[in-house]
Amino acid sequence: MLALGLWGLDRGGMWGDEGVTFMVGRRTVPQIWHLLHGVDAVHGLYYLLMHAVLTVHPGEVVLRLPSLCGAAATAGLVAALGTRLARPRVGLWAGLLYAITPLTGHYAQEGRSYALVAAGVAAATLLLVRALEGRSWWPYGAVLAVTFLLHEFAVLVLCAHAVTLAAERVRGAVWRGWIRAVGVAGGVLIPLVWVSEGQSAQVAWLRVPDWGTTERLARDFLAVTPTGMVFWTSIALILIGLGAGRLASVALPLLLLPLVILLSVSQFRPLFHERYVLYALAGAPLLVAAGADRVAGALRWLWLEGRGVPAGRGAEVDRAVAEVGRRRELVGAVSGGGAGRGAGSDRTSGGGGGTGLDRTAGTGTPARAANRPPLGNGHPVPEPPTIHPTRAVQRSAHQPHRPNRTFRLPRIHRPHLLTLAGVLAVAIPFLHGLPAYRNDRSADRRPENLAAVAALVGREVRPGDPVLFLPSFWRVTASAYPGPFVGARDLALGESGARSGTLSGREVGPGELRARLAGVDRVWIVAQSNLLPSRWVPGDPTDRVKLDVVDGEFARRQEYVHGRVKLALYIRRMPPQDTPALMWPPASAATPAPPPPTPAPPPPRPTLR
Repeated sequence: MLALGLWGLDRGGMWGDEGVTFMVGRRTVPQIWHLLHGVDAVHGLYYLLMHAVLTVHPGEVVLRLPSLCGAAATAGLVAALGTRLARPRVGLWAGLLYAITPLTGHYAQEGRSYALVAAGVAAATLLLVRALEGRSWWPYGAVLAVTFLLHEFAVLVLCAHAVTLAAERVRGAVWRGWIRAVGVAGGVLIPLVWVSEGQSAQVAWLRVPDWGTTERLARDFLAVTPTGMVFWTSIALILIGLGAGRLASVALPLLLLPLVILLSVSQFRPLFHERYVLYALAGAPLLVAAGADRVAGALRWLWLEGRGVPAGRGAEVDRAVAEVGRRRELVGAVSGGGAGRGAGSDRTSGGGGGTGLDRTAGTGTPARAANRPPLGNGHPVPEPPTIHPTRAVQRSAHQPHRPNRTFRLPRIHRPHLLTLAGVLAVAIPFLHGLPAYRNDRSADRRPENLAAVAALVGREVRPGDPVLFLPSFWRVTASAYPGPFVGARDLALGESGARSGTLSGREVGPGELRARLAGVDRVWIVAQSNLLPSRWVPGDPTDRVKLDVVDGEFARRQEYVHGRVKLALYIRRMPPQDTPALMWPPASAATPAPPPPTPAPPPPRPTLR
């Protein structure tokens, strides 16, 4: 996960939300606290964390490192869950699958909190499993509280954990311990919910999810590649993994419940975005790995049956494996070579007769059976009968010497080969999706590239040229990359964001802005790309003045579009007879002005929560 995340981490530009993180993280703690009273309270803890990180070195790579570390931690926690709930190879496969999922890599390289929230939920789920085994509930509650403060929608994981407890049929004492831990975490969350409810206009841009949203979500969450044989193989393995018992009771609710609940609520109040429930992705690789393990076990027994070992005679197979081990240890006991000592003999401890077979702790009882590795079906290999080495020596003295011949048995206990085959199988979808991984490392794959817009400003805007931001949120471009804007005049800005406790600053009133625009003949606009021209009527009166004056008194001369944001030069209209000549961009313009898009009401605030 670290290797994939470091690949292309410096993609050469921040997009809007990353620009907000960079801007807020470089403010002082009192300024951040002032901001949270009016906007982005849901990200308060994350902004304080990024303030500490960016104090060390303000830069794009450093901005994304916490997310990368969160994604790497989540991959390790998914592997730990698979190991604890099934076996080590299931954990290894699940961790690798999580690491190579494109959606994981996408958010591992974003300067936002979602990868850290996924790590917190995975850690809480592992602590839940440990608590069910008799450990304390308080680490679970503490991790939940921190995760909820990183993003309040993580609270949906409690529904998944409750279903897990019900599926495990735990006792009343376990339920009481869980409720106490959840109560502590919920008590920490209540003030954040109360404050963020007053800031709900920040998610007014969200729309009601439809069937297409659900389909894209399934393809992003349930498979490494969204189409083709790899996708359908992953779906089949997930269905097979539903029979994995305890693992399925943890992974399936984690995968489904947060998604289903948020999708259902969003039918009445739109709140859904895939990154809000990114943490649910951890359930998918666990189920895929469990399904692959069950398929491998079934193929193993089919192979044994084809070699003459009936699948239903597992006990005979176990005894045969034990016989192989007994014969090898007898050879070491008779010859005194390294085989007997390597089997675990301890002739200096004085316990159990000092043979390689009878390992005791001074009580005369075998102690090796509990430590023998499990066979493929999960049962330990039975302990072979104890044979005294002296009798073996006496018997071998009366028998003719026979050449050492290998006892041939179907190779049924080769976990390292099976694990290696699984790792190679994980590499196949990764190689299949390598072009998509490469494309995702490009800044052009994000909604916009603020660095590219700032570079255009530095090349095109002359010292003293006036600049307007429409809507005011796009002033984040100048906050993230202030250098190119040093010589420009921000006509609408009245007070900076740091002083006013806002993201984009406080702008002057409509009357003053009209007076300022009356004295200019040209103005550069940093605007949302579907504005100008548009039928959208801004809610902010200052933004209405920007739109009315520029659209009515100025003509577009140049335009450069980068995703959701564009840079355009507007020249004041000349007398009517000269207007047609100035309405068209010159032939030297870098990007010809596209025809007006289909009018659509844009979001009142483009920043994403």
